[in-house]
Amino acid sequence: MTDKKLIGVDLGGTTIKFAILTENGEIQQKWSIETNILSDGQFIIPDIIDSINHHLKMYDMTPDLFDGIGLGSPGTINHEKGTIKGAYNLNWTNSVYPVRDIEKGTGLPVTIENDANVAALGERWQGAGNNANDVVFVTLGTGVGGGIIANGQLLQGQNGAAGEIGHVTVDPDGFQCTCGKKGCLETIASATGIVRVARDRASEYAGTSELKAMLDDGQDISAKDVFDLAKKDDDLAMIVADYVCDSLGFVLGNIANTLNPKYVVIGGGVSAAGEFLLNKVDVAMRKNEFATIKDSTELRLASLGNGAGVIGAASLIKVD
Repeated sequence: MTDKKLIGVDLGGTTIKFAILTENGEIQQKWSIETNILSDGQFIIPDIIDSINHHLKMYDMTPDLFDGIGLGSPGTINHEKGTIKGAYNLNWTNSVYPVRDIEKGTGLPVTIENDANVAALGERWQGAGNNANDVVFVTLGTGVGGGIIANGQLLQGQNGAAGEIGHVTVDPDGFQCTCGKKGCLETIASATGIVRVARDRASEYAGTSELKAMLDDGQDISAKDVFDLAKKDDDLAMIVADYVCDSLGFVLGNIANTLNPKYVVIGGGVSAAGEFLLNKVDVAMRKNEFATIKDSTELRLASLGNGAGVIGAASLIKVD
């Protein structure tokens, strides 16, 4: 251990989160800035450089006190070239060069990784993954993302697309996904997918239900509304919640059969449904696991919330 510090950066479409951490993963300082996606996102990297330099000066710190900067970002990561491409919510259609540019602007080495993978690393290191060697992380937000740590190593895949749990097919004849396929998990278990399932089921539901009344009244609903009503035994909401949790448990059970992780961790905004969601998914997951996996794999809720990204990003340059 060199007792140097780490910088974690979590780049999102709305905000960029920063943290200064110890090599043990303890956050000492944190801050955030607005993500400026104007003009094809050309201000984002300069803003990151300026913010880091400004805060180091403010905290009376110099680059030699740090091991480096870890950056989690949406988009396709080319680890060899240090580039990011196709981060559409940042207006980055073509390749950008954060490693080259941030290293030049700060004087610190930079490591980049996909944002879902970074969240997985954060939960594994300091959260519900309990620093286990084998952890699967699935995040249920606007979409469904994932990250896989096997034998202590993040799985990246040939094109950096390993862990795309959201695009596992649940129903080949199901809802159309933005990826071009049908019936992806993302079309069912994401925040937008849950609303879609609710509207679909409501169209053929004839019973008494507050959720049905809200939809028939033309009200906008959210995934939170669905699960809040399901917790109150609303009949239609329970039908939706059961289908969502059964679908998620089906996918996670089969991933567990393939990888035999110590922990499967559920995060993202939808996971705010808490134990209600966890228990339903656990039942479905166990139904799809064989005996050895049932005995050795545990389903957990993520524990770091919005902090997973900066912690996981910092772990990219963690010194063992």
